[in-house]
Amino acid sequence: MSSPAERPPGADLPSPAASPPSLTEVETHGVDRIPDAERTATPLDLFRLAFGGANTFSTCVLGAFPILFGLSFRQGLAATLLGVVAGALILCPMAVFGPVNGTNNAVSSSAHLGVHGRVVGSFLSLLTAVAFFSISVWSSGDALVGGAHRLFGLDRSDLSYAVAYAAFAVLVLAVCVYGFRFMLFVNKIAVISASALFLLGAVAFAGDFDPSYAGVFTDSADAATTALFWPSFIGAALIVLSNPVSFGAFLGDWSRYIPASTSRRKVMGAAFLSQLATLLPFLFGLTTASIIADKAPQYVDPAAPDFVGGLLAISPGWFFLPVCLLALIGGMATGTTALYGTGLDFSSVFPRLSRVQATLLVGTLSTGFIFAGRFGLDLVRSISTFATVIITCTTPWMVVMMLGYWTRRGWYDPEALQVFNRRQRGGRYWFAHGWNWRGMTAWWISALTGVLFTNMPGQFVGPLGDLANGVDIGLPVSLVVAAVLFLTLLWLFPEPRAVYGPEGARLARTVEAPVPPITGPGAEGALSDPSARLPA
Repeated sequence: MSSPAERPPGADLPSPAASPPSLTEVETHGVDRIPDAERTATPLDLFRLAFGGANTFSTCVLGAFPILFGLSFRQGLAATLLGVVAGALILCPMAVFGPVNGTNNAVSSSAHLGVHGRVVGSFLSLLTAVAFFSISVWSSGDALVGGAHRLFGLDRSDLSYAVAYAAFAVLVLAVCVYGFRFMLFVNKIAVISASALFLLGAVAFAGDFDPSYAGVFTDSADAATTALFWPSFIGAALIVLSNPVSFGAFLGDWSRYIPASTSRRKVMGAAFLSQLATLLPFLFGLTTASIIADKAPQYVDPAAPDFVGGLLAISPGWFFLPVCLLALIGGMATGTTALYGTGLDFSSVFPRLSRVQATLLVGTLSTGFIFAGRFGLDLVRSISTFATVIITCTTPWMVVMMLGYWTRRGWYDPEALQVFNRRQRGGRYWFAHGWNWRGMTAWWISALTGVLFTNMPGQFVGPLGDLANGVDIGLPVSLVVAAVLFLTLLWLFPEPRAVYGPEGARLARTVEAPVPPITGPGAEGALSDPSARLPA
């Protein structure tokens, strides 16, 4: 269990029990703090949402990348394990902010980037949602149309794909509009049904699978090919890693319904195990891609890869219907987990919009991006680059959040976190006109450094991308720079003592400074701790 210092003010007060609202009741909460009486979710619910959102066909597509990069099955397995475990370790601490503060992670970032600096998290979550929602809809829509073509002779025309994409978008938006409970229900179904279908796939392809698939990096490979092994291995691992890390901005959207008194280890454990469980779809993608590379190599041509087409080409006839079901279930699960949180957060960035209106707006814009990428701009081939660059920028933000949580011993002032959402000014996290330049500086410098070192051959190579002999070290570099720079800035330029709570700072210096009073709409009594009005 967490210590008292790790709990927000008022978290220990008893609250009346409440039963969960019905599935068809439209959620009314935005990013305001969830009342204690309404926090009825559990770490198991968090596991179901995080795993259900990734136990999908789009994750299979990401799992195919090690084979597309020329790795053998065993090399691809090693890259996949490395990416999933490393990504899960990076991700799991981001689950604790929701129970502590009762709000989403972008709002919680106000404590470390400032009242106004929290918009960085909102912007990153929007880009991440668009990227992974697009991967989900493109892959699931293509699989659904391809399966229907093989089963019923449906014409694979642009109109068929457009109808499939639009249908997915409407279904996803409907779930997101109803809110958290309905989304949890959908993901409970997705966890069980998709897992069963993936296991059924193991039966379908068991006779064709050969774990000795060698890839292109064999003993007979020429020197030029051999030199590409480590860039390909690291690149494949980073693409796999991008999947768990992509949930960093969204975990608080779901964990905020978990009671504040819940053990932090259980919450983090649920997030970690949810990503380990995604080895099921990742290995399905890796295994089937190795079969495609052996039996239908034209579908894994690096110049024009088509995993979905290859999967349908090698599937036995009886597995076409399960492929369609996987596409439908997966598109729903991934789409809802991506768009729900972004719509939720943008209702606070643009206060004229309710949560429902913001969700519809973000969903409509994302759908437009999907159609433009599929039929106009040919963005499908470069979506891996888009996702990699976004993750390279998001991970340093997560590092700042996690180190901030650690240095402050998990103590936050929930009322001060809501200043931006209420269009107020002042409070513990006002810093310099609403910006904490320490966290902001650590984030943008490390994100920029990571992008400069990014190396995605044929798509995007940063100015410093070739310094590691073609290996993409953008993400590891950004992680290290963010950690070192943020802790250094906290030591050289101490933050006000008041932001650290009763037990003081850990591995950081502080300075005595008055906390500006919260002013603006509804500011009377807004401070949760009267001592916040005085110098700490």
